[in-house]
Amino acid sequence: MAQPQPLNSRMDKLAEGLEKKVITWRREFHQNPELGNREFQTAAKIAAHLHSLGIEVKTGVAKTGVVGVLKGGKPGPVVALRADMDGLPVTERVDLPFKSTVSTEYNGQKTGVMHACGHDSHVAILMGVAEVLASVKSDLKGTVKFIFQPAEEGAPQGEEGGAELMVKEGVLENPKVDAIFGLHINSQTEVGTIKYRPGAIMAAVDSYSIKVKGKQTHGANPWSGVDPIVTSSQIVMGLQTIVSRNLPLTDAAAVVTVGAIHGGIRQNIIPEEVNMIGTIRSFTPDMQQTIHRRINEIAGHIAESAGAKADVKIDVMYPVTYNDPKLTDQMVPTLEAVAGKNKVVITPAWTGAEDFSFYQQKVPGFFFFLGGMAKGKKLEEAAPHHTPDFQIDESGFTLGVKALCHLTVDYMEQRTSKSTASAR
Repeated sequence: MAQPQPLNSRMDKLAEGLEKKVITWRREFHQNPELGNREFQTAAKIAAHLHSLGIEVKTGVAKTGVVGVLKGGKPGPVVALRADMDGLPVTERVDLPFKSTVSTEYNGQKTGVMHACGHDSHVAILMGVAEVLASVKSDLKGTVKFIFQPAEEGAPQGEEGGAELMVKEGVLENPKVDAIFGLHINSQTEVGTIKYRPGAIMAAVDSYSIKVKGKQTHGANPWSGVDPIVTSSQIVMGLQTIVSRNLPLTDAAAVVTVGAIHGGIRQNIIPEEVNMIGTIRSFTPDMQQTIHRRINEIAGHIAESAGAKADVKIDVMYPVTYNDPKLTDQMVPTLEAVAGKNKVVITPAWTGAEDFSFYQQKVPGFFFFLGGMAKGKKLEEAAPHHTPDFQIDESGFTLGVKALCHLTVDYMEQRTSKSTASAR
């Protein structure tokens, strides 16, 4: 049973009236990005906005996170809505009036800081949702928990952070969350379109490092040492066979990528050590375990055959982002009513990863993609996420506000109607 039309209409008008405000917020966040666990200014602005709406606010959750609780005028379930806040160590190349000129040092290297994944959009949209829902508070059949989360892209080295820490600190409790919704803007999906997938929509992600130890020697007589550069090159090529030869790719996709390799200091010195780091993406536990085992076997045996030694370390990071099939089927009609049936489409699973998955491990969750590419733009012209040329068309923000508002009230209505029917 859908929420009465008058409430939907009121929320839509409120969302449309907030469009300029949401865009202004987004531009302020875009111009002043902050890295994970360092979102101090961002968090302060969010908290001030929630306070102004009369929403109960808690700050300092999982380092810099902000949680707002809005109690509706009627009893009902607790719905959580999440937005991530952190930027990335990327130097912006897009020529915008609100371009980021922030710089910092990251992992020992000087770099710019940029919202190169759209988290500024997520925060602004959820701030708009909070304002709309606070305006219709007396008609809400339940409670809304607004989760503004730091460090989705990962916490600084040696620190905890992100959704995992928020869950650990009890963000889904007091009051206990019944369902959670989240969106992600997408620079390569046209404005007005929403993409979703029941079940696994994004991959599990792990990181790995391999330290190859050889024997240093003069580059003029390599036979007197053990070359870790040649050995590492063979390991890199060997790792490519994991996906192509060891995994049932007709079941699900998988990725093993070497992202960086460092070794040596001079052209005529064979170094003692080479270090490489990379990422793993998988959709099933069996595939994940196979990849871990084969990385250890390939690196270890190739190094041994060269007289070197390989130390492998694998860190398990985010689980699969898994949309609860029942909740997804239940809520897709809501998205279709907001965006239009032909604008809500099923997307293939994507090998990107999202720590929204930690919430979904605890409560039913639904995560979807919101179009952020200008209408008529060619896909090949749209820069992907995590790049210096990443850009979002802001005309899609109001649809994001409407979508989260409608999901919230429709879920509440369905739950309370079901409870009433059961009581009879």
